[in-house]
Amino acid sequence: MAMDRWRLGAVERRKFDEKPFVLTADTAHGPRIAATSRPGAAAGARPGMMLADARTLCPEIITAVADPAGDLVFLEKLAVWARRWGPWSAIDGTDGLLVDVTAVAHLFGGEDKLLVDVAAAFTQREVDMRCAIAPTAGAAWALAHHAASGTILQQHEDMKARLGELPVEALRLDQDIVTVLRRLGLKKLGELSTIDSDAINRRFRNRKSPSANPLTRLDQLLGRIPEPLLPVIPQKVPMVQRRLLEPIRHRQLLDQVVRDLAGDMARELEGRGEGARGLELGLWRVDGEVVTRHIELAAATREAAHIVRLFARKLDDVDAGFGIEMLRLRAIWTEKLALDQSDIETASQNHGIALSTLVDRLAVRLGPGAITRLVPFPSHIPERAQRGQSPLEPEPTSQGQLAFHKRPLKLLDKAERIAVLYATPDGYPKRFRWRGEVHDIKRVEGPERIAPEWWRERGSTRLRDYYRIEDQRGRRYWIYRLGIIGDGRGDMPDWYLQGLFA
Repeated sequence: MAMDRWRLGAVERRKFDEKPFVLTADTAHGPRIAATSRPGAAAGARPGMMLADARTLCPEIITAVADPAGDLVFLEKLAVWARRWGPWSAIDGTDGLLVDVTAVAHLFGGEDKLLVDVAAAFTQREVDMRCAIAPTAGAAWALAHHAASGTILQQHEDMKARLGELPVEALRLDQDIVTVLRRLGLKKLGELSTIDSDAINRRFRNRKSPSANPLTRLDQLLGRIPEPLLPVIPQKVPMVQRRLLEPIRHRQLLDQVVRDLAGDMARELEGRGEGARGLELGLWRVDGEVVTRHIELAAATREAAHIVRLFARKLDDVDAGFGIEMLRLRAIWTEKLALDQSDIETASQNHGIALSTLVDRLAVRLGPGAITRLVPFPSHIPERAQRGQSPLEPEPTSQGQLAFHKRPLKLLDKAERIAVLYATPDGYPKRFRWRGEVHDIKRVEGPERIAPEWWRERGSTRLRDYYRIEDQRGRRYWIYRLGIIGDGRGDMPDWYLQGLFA
């Protein structure tokens, strides 16, 4: 599939149908072959082979860099297109599609004619394919990959006997599992039944993934246990466009069209009850070239004026050539945004700039990597309870975040050691020295005990007892005692100041 996608996008595609050609992926040991054309396979190149080894067999081999992300997008579009043969379709692995054809074959004149129609449609799109029909997804995949294309396995047939001659690779296992099975002398599916299932379970009992357990895959293939599938559901993307009567070349006219598109997009989003977080503007030139510009926003919006201001800086370097004849604006990322009633008097008095608007302007001017914001992180250690994140990324959900006691508004970058005087080793602190100044403690709240994160810290890490204190001048601090006397993890406990209350 990856090879077909690359070939369809090549200008001189026919030239690569006759020459050995491979797609490569960079690894720690050098380029490795990810996909190969038929002439490349005939020359000895195989997926997974190092490129250096392939060049030894065929020095004239042609290479290009693989694009897994682009291949996935292509496969998703192909899955939506394949719904013409069934109510839903799903992606199986990285190179296959599954289509539910239950009670559909009679619309095409039977299962045989259905497969003929599938083969004809893919041939017209110049995409190589192998297909099969079976009662389960695993059986259909196995027959399509390891049997003759167009094989049909009926519901009433003995699946175990029919599939028994297929190789163990038909179980969709990881390559290391296949290697282990072959070393055990198990080369066909039917041979798995000759071995005690308990012995195989003991061999692979630590394997949690279905692709690493041959018995789980065999049960899915025979329909003994269900196999969850995730259908590909197409979503309608909000889009507006303008086809111009005459091409435009001047920036003033371009800005006017962009304003019109932003207004149309705002009305489209308002009708859907959504706001845009990501927008793509496409400009079609007379010579056929398409220029695209993207923006991402810190918060969902459908304010046309704000969208126009952000795109204004993105259009400074656009070369109109002989003119732009069409513009298209798409909302590639949307979020729910409720309708609200604006207050005219409040709006007229508010001359400030919203935080999200300021972030959007800075991101367009400086780049999204130059701005960060603090977001909660699920950790009960105070200095780890928040992390920096790009403001254009989705906000983390509340699930998994811990509910803390009251924390100071200001935390020091690093807790500073202080000298503390206290009445008893486990009593409240009475006085402390910080940065050369002595503070008498008038009020104390605590302690709040925080244990170390055992999955990250060493076993010798000590507990923390936090205190909220107030000195004689009314200033409040957040201090903690590191360790307890007699805990066996060190000498006398140390004291640190970590935060300041407002």
